[in-house]
Amino acid sequence: MTLRYWVGVVGLGHVDFGVKTGICAFSHGKRAAIEKLSEGDRFVYYSPRTAYRDGDPVQKFVALGTVIDATPIEVNWNGYDLWAAKAAYAAVTPAPVRPLLGPLRFVTNPAKWGMAFRRGQFEITESDFGLIETALKSGDPL
Repeated sequence: MTLRYWVGVVGLGHVDFGVKTGICAFSHGKRAAIEKLSEGDRFVYYSPRTAYRDGDPVQKFVALGTVIDATPIEVNWNGYDLWAAKAAYAAVTPAPVRPLLGPLRFVTNPAKWGMAFRRGQFEITESDFGLIETALKSGDPL
């Protein structure tokens, strides 16, 4: 089994729920997103806004986690059923995305960096994950 690294693009309110309940979810709670995961996979959450579509801007990496059980489970959040997996989270300080745009390989055009985050879940390289993890753990994105 190969360790994989993921970015989830999730509103901050959903991230807070995941951290508090020890779960992770991606792509608006789609089961197919959870089925991509394996135990031990690492992920970061990027929050563009506090809430989907109309929340206040955040534009930060906000959480760092590890999948501890990839078996899909159904959970309810604010009246919505979604698919999730069990996860453990590290203590981090949110890291602004902009200082990381140059070094991140998955951002192919820093001038149009938002395009890289138009997906709800995507796989990244170990080196990109390491850059984000360092920023989250140090409180300094550079």
